Amino acid sequence: MELVQYTMYTGYILLIIGTIGAVLGPMSKDPIKKLLNVEVPSVGLSLILLAYNHTLALMTFLAVNAAIGLVLIRAVIKTVENAEDYHEKNK
Repeated sequence: MELVQYTMYTGYILLIIGTIGAVLGPMSKDPIKKLLNVEVPSVGLSLILLAYNHTLALMTFLAVNAAIGLVLIRAVIKTVENAEDYHEKNK
């Protein structure tokens, strides 16, 4: 098989595993695991777009994904800070 096919199949596997992780991820308490469960399918989709040589779609997806990643990281940090403040006030 060629490298393009390996890239495409790897993308499909990451997309499927990441989607299952995103479905089961909300049961996790760790915010970093929740963030990774969202990022794994996006990497899989990036590899699929790369395999099909959809350059414009790939560049747009990566740019939007980077912005969304920053927002998600900030939301996770804020949620953890709010939970710590809540526990300190209720002691």
